[in-house]
Amino acid sequence: MTPPGVRSATRRFVTLTALRWLPVGLTIPVMVLLATSRGLTLTQIGLVSIIHSITVACLELPTGGLADAVGRKPVLVTSGVLHLGSCAAFVTADSVAGFAFAMGLMAVGRALDSGPLEAWYVDTVHGCDPHADVVPGLSRAGIADCLALSAGAVAGGLLPALLEGGATTLLVLPFVAAAFLDLVSITAVLVLVTPTGPARTGSALQSVRRGVAAVPATVTASVALSVRDGALRTILLLSAVCGLCLGTLELLGPGLFADLAGSRTGGSAVFGVVMAASFLAGAAGAALAPTARRLARGSLPWAVAGLTALSGLAVSGVSAGDTVLLAAAAYCCFYLANAAAWPLLHAVLHARVGAGRRASVLSASSLALMLGGATASLLSPRLVEAGGWPAAYLVVGAATVGAGLLALRLPRSGYEEALLHQPLHDRDHLLGGLVLADPGAGGKHGEQLTEPAGAVTTGEQGRAVGVDPT
Repeated sequence: MTPPGVRSATRRFVTLTALRWLPVGLTIPVMVLLATSRGLTLTQIGLVSIIHSITVACLELPTGGLADAVGRKPVLVTSGVLHLGSCAAFVTADSVAGFAFAMGLMAVGRALDSGPLEAWYVDTVHGCDPHADVVPGLSRAGIADCLALSAGAVAGGLLPALLEGGATTLLVLPFVAAAFLDLVSITAVLVLVTPTGPARTGSALQSVRRGVAAVPATVTASVALSVRDGALRTILLLSAVCGLCLGTLELLGPGLFADLAGSRTGGSAVFGVVMAASFLAGAAGAALAPTARRLARGSLPWAVAGLTALSGLAVSGVSAGDTVLLAAAAYCCFYLANAAAWPLLHAVLHARVGAGRRASVLSASSLALMLGGATASLLSPRLVEAGGWPAAYLVVGAATVGAGLLALRLPRSGYEEALLHQPLHDRDHLLGGLVLADPGAGGKHGEQLTEPAGAVTTGEQGRAVGVDPT
């Protein structure tokens, strides 16, 4: 199968990203409400969420190594099948054990798909142009991600409220629809994902055996690289903080907005609309990632630090929202700022690792995200019990603002240095991020490091941020 060019790879990446997250968006507004309608308490739901986080934490690195060793496509297909199975399990779950099983299936699927698709895209783009700038392509995938989640959240939140009476029973409809969409996503992966790297020899079974045998060595090398490299360490810490925020917002959101709206039976519709608006804001944020880098005069550390601090202020702002509108506005601000920072962080990650370890290091970042989510599942319910909704949002928001300082340790690439001498063009604003132009067109100044010579020293980090942010 002939590998696609840069523009074709970008279109495929964006399409597959949207198909992956649309089923997830359908179930987000109703997952907590379905569990509470079947007798689970908020604390029990938090414990079930911990099962998800622990499962992902245990499998993130092995599955990332599997994707690097065996190939991206089989891992992506397996992930889709498992997500389909988890949707079926949620439909029938009626106890803590049932929801834990459904969450476990979802967690295994989540661990499998945390890095392979993005790794395939970056490998394909660098196969065409080793110096291509991947930020625009990652930005467009972020737009597709958020738009798919938004559309899914609207549909998933409104489906149970379409008919009066029996709303509790209808909470399973989004899971049924998500299962059918999973079938579409699996088919698209089979058609659109092409092999990357050297051709494999021998039978498929022999390739799988060799790949599985290589997983421990791949994981070990990737973990060593992540620990040794200062930039990767910073990315992992920022990923954990992001997980803490997302876990808090998603776990506490349904109950908060149901209380603000004064109707628990209509809570799915309220939270669905809020999440839809938040994901739309995230799409705008993802589109603004290249612009944020340019507005910071090429200083990625200052761009990410500012966006992270803004994310924390938005989370804290939820505590001051005594109406649905104000709390929803704070949610939207968080998703906008967080989505703008994510492509910039991943551009640094991809510049630090080679193709053979890309999925593994992405899995390490996803693992940090999941650990942050697990912390939120443990911490947030207890903060609510101690001080109400505001306490949880204030504590998490303050921690995130402080974490913004970590971003100042990130290095700058040759591509970003070149931006210091380039004007900000109209095409680099919001609408420019929505056009599927060649993402490698501006990548002549980028750099691809197959492996860093060593950890970035404190002195080097200091020099990287020794610029005037204005």
